Amino acid sequence: MSLESCTFAESQGIEISESGLWDEGRDGRGRYRSGELESVFPRGGTMSDYNDWNTKIIEEFRSSGGKVGGPFAGAPLLLLTTTGAKSGQKRTTPMMYLTDGDRLAVFASKAGAPTNPDWYHNLVANPRVAVEVGTESFEVEAQVADRAERDRLYAIQAERYPGFAEYEQKTDRVIPVVLLRRVDS
Repeated sequence: MSLESCTFAESQGIEISESGLWDEGRDGRGRYRSGELESVFPRGGTMSDYNDWNTKIIEEFRSSGGKVGGPFAGAPLLLLTTTGAKSGQKRTTPMMYLTDGDRLAVFASKAGAPTNPDWYHNLVANPRVAVEVGTESFEVEAQVADRAERDRLYAIQAERYPGFAEYEQKTDRVIPVVLLRRVDS
C-alpha cells in the first residue's frame, strides 16, 4: 500500500483508540502483521505509534487553523468526534471529506477492509456528533446516504482521490457514505 493510500485509509476511520485495522492485523502480540501499514510505521508498529500519529495530526490541525502538512497537505480534512456506541467515550478521528452543498460527506472505507470502521458504528448509534473544519467547530446530524446518493458521492471522491477506488475494489461490502448536516444551535 502506498503512503498516500495508507494515510487516506487512516483518515477514513481506521481508529487507533478502538478496534480498526489494528484488530484485523493483530498477530497476537499487539503488533501488525508483516506489510500492513509499513509505509507509515516500521514493521512491528505498536498501538502507541498509532496513538501518537493520530494525536499529532489532531494537534497540528487544531494549532494551524485546520491545515496539516505531510501526506494530508492540501487534502480536505476534518476532525469527527463521535460517542462510542458501547463505551460512551468521546473519540476524535481525522478524516477526509467531500463538500456536497450544505453537507459534508465522509467515507467509511477502512482501506477496503471487510468491515466498517468503528466511527461508522458510533455514528449509527449516536448520530449527533461534533465536527471541526478549519477553525470552526459545530454539531452535525449524521445520516447514511441512500444507495443512489452514495454511489454519486463515492464516484466523485474516487475520481479526486484514486485511493478510494482502490478501497472499493478490495472489499465485497458497499462502503457507506455518511452525510453530515449542521445542526442549528
